[in-house]
Amino acid sequence: MVLSPDEIERYARHLVLHEVGGPGQSKLKDSKVLVVGAGGLGAPLLYYLAAAGIGAIGIVDHDTVGLSNLQRQIIHTSARVGISKTSSARETMQGLNPHVKVVEHVCRITAENALDIISSYDIVADGCDNFPTRYLVSDACYFAKKTLVTAAVGQFDGQISTFKPHASSPEGTPWPSYRCLMGELPPRGLFPACEEAGILGALPGILGSMQAMEVIKEILGIGASLAGRLLMYDALAARFYETKLAWNPDNPLNGRNPSITSLMHSNYIDM
Repeated sequence: MVLSPDEIERYARHLVLHEVGGPGQSKLKDSKVLVVGAGGLGAPLLYYLAAAGIGAIGIVDHDTVGLSNLQRQIIHTSARVGISKTSSARETMQGLNPHVKVVEHVCRITAENALDIISSYDIVADGCDNFPTRYLVSDACYFAKKTLVTAAVGQFDGQISTFKPHASSPEGTPWPSYRCLMGELPPRGLFPACEEAGILGALPGILGSMQAMEVIKEILGIGASLAGRLLMYDALAARFYETKLAWNPDNPLNGRNPSITSLMHSNYIDM
């Protein structure tokens, strides 16, 4: 894609990077990224994707902006309390970068609509706040053969990884899936929601920004992918930890004998 004079000036700091340059910026402009959730993780993620010049960004969120969101969901404003999060995010993103096309999916992502939504995009970033949706999005990305960058946060810690279980690792085995990391869907109530446990507002900003970085790296094909790795951040200790993720041949999604053969063959409860 040809960059306009305005875009050449706007992305000047990208264009001088050997790893990006004109061809890389054109890749970003030609790409379509879906973000699930316009909350704590989605807010910085969406903002940085828009700033980077991603051509089309889809947002899935059924919720409206609440006053208690604003402590961490920096893409929204006090004046927009009560309106849809997708609309609020779109206004901020296009105010920052009018070259970006924002597609609003004002709905819950479900087993019935997930593949239709995800299939229209090149890569997916999950910033949702509950396990059933994480499992659903991960499974849907596997069936749609889309790379997934996912993150999660607790009170003072977070984690991030990239999943591409539809592809093969250098060892010849599939890359691990989210189910290789988490196993079966945790029972409801095992992990308290942030409404109950609380969360330090800057924390999702860190992990959401990291998601944006990993999405951009995947699009450009630069650096070391987080596929097969889990990066964990302890904010109170100011430390990062990394662990390797291995493919589990017994996992029900992309194992040797998969029992989940479609989104209708699994049970995504409590969504």
